[in-house]
Amino acid sequence: MTLPVRLVPALLAVLAALPSMGRAAVRLPAIISDQMVLQAAQPVAIWGWAGSAEAVTVTFLGQRQETRAGADGRWSVTLAPLPAGEGGTLVVRGENRIEVKDVLVGEVWLGSGQSNMAMTVARSRDYPAEQAAARLPRVRMFKEESPSAETPQAEPRGRWVVCAPETVGAFSATLYFFGRELHRELGVPVGLINSSVGGTPIEAWIAAESQRAVPELRAALETRTEPPAVPAPAAKATKAAKSAEAAKTAKADAAARRKADVGGLFNGKIAPLIPYTLRGALWYQGEANTLPGKPALYEAQLRLLVQDWRRRWGREFPFAWVQLPNFGGPGRDWPAVREAMLRTLALPQTGMAITIDLGEEKDIHPRNKQDVGRRLSLWALGSVYGRPVPAISGPLPAGHEILGREVALRFRHAEGGLVARGGPLAGFQLAGEDRQWRPAAARIEGDRVVVASPEVERPVAARYALENFPSCNLYNGAGLPASPFRTDDWR
Repeated sequence: MTLPVRLVPALLAVLAALPSMGRAAVRLPAIISDQMVLQAAQPVAIWGWAGSAEAVTVTFLGQRQETRAGADGRWSVTLAPLPAGEGGTLVVRGENRIEVKDVLVGEVWLGSGQSNMAMTVARSRDYPAEQAAARLPRVRMFKEESPSAETPQAEPRGRWVVCAPETVGAFSATLYFFGRELHRELGVPVGLINSSVGGTPIEAWIAAESQRAVPELRAALETRTEPPAVPAPAAKATKAAKSAEAAKTAKADAAARRKADVGGLFNGKIAPLIPYTLRGALWYQGEANTLPGKPALYEAQLRLLVQDWRRRWGREFPFAWVQLPNFGGPGRDWPAVREAMLRTLALPQTGMAITIDLGEEKDIHPRNKQDVGRRLSLWALGSVYGRPVPAISGPLPAGHEILGREVALRFRHAEGGLVARGGPLAGFQLAGEDRQWRPAAARIEGDRVVVASPEVERPVAARYALENFPSCNLYNGAGLPASPFRTDDWR
């Protein structure tokens, strides 16, 4: 039978489409995109999606990896460790071809937490000078822009941005100043991933099922209450005003609940980043957990966050946090959260930037993020990269001895000797069996501080800087402050 001429073009179009039926274009997550930085000297994960069973090939810097997408369309390959400083175009081929351009290999760090991690370079101290000096094309930042979610999400949102005077203002200040120090000292590209949200509690950043597996955290979840609603407008308000106020209230309540949702930010802003290969992670959070009823759980929560993230990435990567700075806000228990952070250093490969001298009494967002980043970098350079640094931490308590009317306190990280900055030592207290705390005088003897009080004849415990906004001045010779601490375990 002869086919009518008018039907030939339509038939040819159908036949041309047949080979691609049931197939899908290869695509990549947003974090695997132009200008990204891949982690050096470690196996590197590359992943994406395609049609079921579709063949996928990835090539980069002379390597070629092949795989097939699974039934769900997801595929992944692992590149062998790459040398730092190299760069090029990563090519992904399936039914289509993707070129990821201007890819560098260096050091990649994830930064997370609440507003002090989110705080930008533009809001930090000396911004005009910092902006002018920010032409650093081998420092890049990816800002994870996904919202909170009820279930773990697969795809991140955001893009890699090259550091320049025109772009640096939007970078996380803590991450940028940390990364800039690494870039200067190591001489390699640095990739920074910013996944942070202001006003959020730590429980929003840990997978809900992981929290429920810890008895003390599960009990807290079962008794948890929702944030209070904003009061309704007065009865004399007009109908339109009532409607607007109700909408505003509903929006505020919804936002507050999303921020406080257990595991919601892990689902939306951390899960999509896994398994992007990292050197390590940094955490700046805790302010939201100084509120009544929350500090007692913070040590268990911070430990779980570190352990759970490491487990999900499949590697015990280095992890450090910023101990909360001095702040004069009433109704908060900052010392308890600082102590929880200090105690969590018992986990392996962890570090802490002590910032008890960098806060501002009336501003919960101190502007000196340069020293925050630098102190984190000293820990990373010394502990992670094995570089010589003046010290990786300020003095940390290392035991004590009661000597009659005096208590002798020992310290680790006293490099360069212990120092009283700006006058006699301040911030120490002693208590006897009555558990009444009295101001105490202190003096430095080598790597010890000896404390005594005329009001405490038989001391049994000592404390240092255990106030929201303490007056304290113990440092090491590297210019790093001592952490607040106590020798007692009293409630």
